[in-house]
Amino acid sequence: MYIPFDRLPPHARLWIYQANRALTETEQAEIKPLLERFATEWSSHGTGLQASARLLHNQFLVLANNESATAASGCSIDKSVSFVQELEQRFGVSFFDRTRLAFLQGEEVKLVGMNEIKEKVASGEIDENTLYFDTLVTNYGELQQAWPRPAGCSWLSRYF
Repeated sequence: MYIPFDRLPPHARLWIYQANRALTETEQAEIKPLLERFATEWSSHGTGLQASARLLHNQFLVLANNESATAASGCSIDKSVSFVQELEQRFGVSFFDRTRLAFLQGEEVKLVGMNEIKEKVASGEIDENTLYFDTLVTNYGELQQAWPRPAGCSWLSRYF
């Protein structure tokens, strides 16, 4: 069962997929109804999930489920991964590249390779106050309160 993204409870579980590039307006317009349809049909062992989905910052696909209504099973999570892989194929984008981190610089999402972090910190391009899109956020409340969050308040704090 689809529920609007902004009506998710704070404890709703999230899965965040970061695209390797910004999605165009045309791509977003095509993807949005696919997300709603997936969330509407998403189920666990035949029981519909209270699910939602949204694109954020032109770069992040977020799937959500109200776990207190019905928990997502391994099979339902596999279905969501397959759905995201289908989107990758259809739109020629990668949502599974974990080697690049996303930062908000001005109004733009900038991707930085993991192998570049020390260099970017040393040059001052990234500091503890640079806003970081932590894709490890696991619930809607955290997404609402601290996403993006200062890099110094994330696992990246060890670099400062």
